[in-house]
Amino acid sequence: MSDKPLEGQEQTPGVKKVSLAEAMKQKLAQKKADQAAARANPKQAGGMNQTAKSQMTKKVNNQRRRTGGS
Repeated sequence: MSDKPLEGQEQTPGVKKVSLAEAMKQKLAQKKADQAAARANPKQAGGMNQTAKSQMTKKVNNQRRRTGGS
């Protein structure tokens, strides 16, 4: 084989590998920071508010009736 890294396996000298647990901790910390920033400036959050769907427009699940299940 060759000593050249494959296209998807390029190694960068400045990046170190982190464990999955450490990556999840960083992701959670980033999420909490984003939420705190959104609370501090609600006008800048943009797109964070989602309107709840009315249950009147919810599609009924009638799979049991269609398949003849008991």
